[in-house]
Amino acid sequence: MADVNRGNRPLSPHLTIYRPQLTSMTSILTRITGNAMLIAALMIVWWFLAAASSPEYFATANGFVTSWFGDLVMFFSLLGLWYHTLAGIRHLIWDNGYALDIPTAEKLGWACIGGSVVLTIITAIAI
Repeated sequence: MADVNRGNRPLSPHLTIYRPQLTSMTSILTRITGNAMLIAALMIVWWFLAAASSPEYFATANGFVTSWFGDLVMFFSLLGLWYHTLAGIRHLIWDNGYALDIPTAEKLGWACIGGSVVLTIITAIAI
C-alpha cells in the first residue's frame, strides 16, 4: 500500500513563496503588541508594589522605570497600546462586514500604523 507517486507530488507552498501582505503583517503585529504590553504592565505592577513596600525598594524600582531603558520600554509600550487599540477598532469594523475588500483593508492597515505613530507622539508630548 505504499504511495508510488510519493516523490513526484508537489510540496505544500512554503513561506518563501508568498509575498507578505500588509493585512497578515498587521495581524501578526497585533499579536506581538498585545504580548509586549504585558512586559510594561508587569513593570508598572512592580513599581506599585515597590511603592507599597519600602522607600529603598521604591527607589530601586523607580530608578529602573525612569531610566533610559524604562523610558524606552514605556514609549514602545505606548506605541503598542495605540496600535493594538486601532487594530481592535479595525477588527470591529471587519466583524460588522465592512471594509473587507483588499484595497480598503490595506488602507485600514496603513491607518492603524500611521495613526498609532501620530497618537504616540501626541501622547508623549502631552505627558
